[in-house]
Amino acid sequence: MKSLDPRITRWQVDESNRESLEKEHLDQLVTYEVFLQMKEGKAYEHVGIVHASDLDMAFLFAKEQYSRRYTCTGMWVVATEMVTVTEFTDLEENVYDSISTMAAEGNELQSYEVFHLTKRGKQHKHVGQVKAASPEHAQSEAKKHFDDGRPVLNVWVAPSNEFLFSKEEDKVIWSTLHEKTHRDVISYKAADKIKAFKERSQHG
Repeated sequence: MKSLDPRITRWQVDESNRESLEKEHLDQLVTYEVFLQMKEGKAYEHVGIVHASDLDMAFLFAKEQYSRRYTCTGMWVVATEMVTVTEFTDLEENVYDSISTMAAEGNELQSYEVFHLTKRGKQHKHVGQVKAASPEHAQSEAKKHFDDGRPVLNVWVAPSNEFLFSKEEDKVIWSTLHEKTHRDVISYKAADKIKAFKERSQHG
């Protein structure tokens, strides 16, 4: 086997026995979508994904991945497979124009969270909640409630009961106020405290 990495070449791997080199199938972790609220009163915005074994672990990974280096006031996570996505439109076209109005049929109504993408290169933002009997019905209800005629390039809907929403008591995770449980590193003023300790020791 030839490779740009000389270590691989030195191994002199016999490619004729490639099947024996194949790895066994590995179970994959679930993909979760992460949404943050940057300030009180602001819409929750999609920031990325994490891979985790369950919602609680996804919340923990999301906190470490997306909320350590800047302030936020809340976080939501939901499994990617629970999100129903519309087609993407071209610029200046409204995806709601291609969504037909439909009535609820059969299934009991439940809450769905609705997210809009309004500009390429940006992220989906939460616009509200609808009651619907299915994801397709949720898209129809979203059109009824949130289509104001301005271009929406893509819409996500997902059942509210599939989300893990941060709670009021979780806000301490992101608080940087004096003497809170979790603070930015700079808030500890470690250098100043070391200097003060040395001065006290010299005069002790």
